[in-house]
Amino acid sequence: MNTVASHAAVATHRGRRPTAARPQPAASPACWSAHVEACGDAALRVNDGAQSFEVRRAASCLLLPAPGDQVACVRTGPQEVWVLAVLQRAADTPAVLHCDGALEIKATTLRLRSERLDVVAEHAVLTVGVAELIGRQLRAVATTVKIVGSVLTSVMDRVTHFSRQYQRTTKGTDRVSAIHIECEAEQLLRMQAEHVLANGSKLVKTRGAQIHFG
Repeated sequence: MNTVASHAAVATHRGRRPTAARPQPAASPACWSAHVEACGDAALRVNDGAQSFEVRRAASCLLLPAPGDQVACVRTGPQEVWVLAVLQRAADTPAVLHCDGALEIKATTLRLRSERLDVVAEHAVLTVGVAELIGRQLRAVATTVKIVGSVLTSVMDRVTHFSRQYQRTTKGTDRVSAIHIECEAEQLLRMQAEHVLANGSKLVKTRGAQIHFG
């Protein structure tokens, strides 16, 4: 009997149990790649060549998997498999980023470059200190437009305005300066004020079938 066996026999003889071996750490979860078979609102099914099974999309995988994608999978439990990322997909498959909850992006500088940008939202709020918009054409279609500010300055080569009814109220001075001004009404043109001044440096002309003063 060797020395280790002798010590174990002595310990057993004295009524003490030998020291148990320390448990070894569990092996790290297996990670492998698979191909997406189906992707729906409630289920995501992949196939790794040997079997087909349902998996869950990890919170860090913002790119929604699509059928035919090659994805990275990780097993965290006997019946729990997660998709970590989309490794490869067909070039004609559109990319959709999806987050289950609220999403906030923080950066010192954020740039978006695209040939076409579409933003669809039920309610949008834009809060900026200074905003600058540069473009060749601008078109806005809305049921109601309201602009509130202290100063409005616009520089245009040509302005065309059409409305069924137009009403303007100015508390201070309303001044129009132009080389030629025309006011035309189909039925009635009315000017009313406490004092009305008409001044023509060369000619003042009034023409009508009837002219009434007083």
